[in-house]
Amino acid sequence: MPTKNRDIQTNPADDYIDTEKIHRPLSTWFQPLVFLAPSGIWLLLLLVLPTLLIFQLSLVPNIRPGDVVNPSGFDNYIRILDPLYLQVIGRSLWLAIATTIICLILGLPVAYWIAQIAPQRWRNMLLLGFVLPLWTSSLLRSYAWITILRPTGLLNSILSSFGLPTLEILNRMPAVLIGMSYSLLPYMVLILYASLEKLDKRLLEAAADLGANSLQTFWKVTVPQILPGITAGSMLVLITGLGDFINPELLGGASSMTAARLVYNQFLGVTQNWGFGSALSMTLILAVSIAIALIIKFGDARD
Repeated sequence: MPTKNRDIQTNPADDYIDTEKIHRPLSTWFQPLVFLAPSGIWLLLLLVLPTLLIFQLSLVPNIRPGDVVNPSGFDNYIRILDPLYLQVIGRSLWLAIATTIICLILGLPVAYWIAQIAPQRWRNMLLLGFVLPLWTSSLLRSYAWITILRPTGLLNSILSSFGLPTLEILNRMPAVLIGMSYSLLPYMVLILYASLEKLDKRLLEAAADLGANSLQTFWKVTVPQILPGITAGSMLVLITGLGDFINPELLGGASSMTAARLVYNQFLGVTQNWGFGSALSMTLILAVSIAIALIIKFGDARD
């Protein structure tokens, strides 16, 4: 009679692999650590420890240079909930979101033209043209916009020559948006170009054969393919715009107080409340960390 129980057969190769894992030389476990040690020490000294120090200072109310650090609570974080400071944080967030939208609207057609329409031999030169502004100082670029936007600047001189009314833009929010969009537009274009360059044209041809018009093809075929690039570029511009200090300081004047300028005033201004400035810094760090986590989670997503 056939037996109901069958002998369990083991693979000798599997036993060999398990034995090899158990008796692996100890040096093989340290090899990755040796390669990661320089960057790990660098991040520990220049990122982790300073962040922990800022967090410790944020727990001390009304601390000034030279005072004893004695953490005593979350009073500085509660102070951020004051409507005045919430308005400043909201203005910073609004500027960052508006800059992201402007860069996306301006950058997407340019990136599409460079990646899909421009001749192959000119693409590197066109990309270089967008990268060149990044080779100059952001401070120099802001002063250039001051020269253009001031009441007697280039923009109003051109408008006056055509008999048009002049514009009072400098030291107002539009000037800040212009400066931030100009500074961050190259990042958006480069990231979108990397996504559009990999666009599957066979899907575009299939959509055209099925009778889809240009708008339907763009929304239903092109956008889903480049959505990871749109997400990554938008998050990068949003993060950078949220912490921008130079453009609001030089182009916005006193009426465009942002979170970055408020942190600067707490450390180097007249008040010098390092505890409150540290709490504001930790709040920005938390917001940036959430944005980076979203990039990691959705930036390389695939359907």
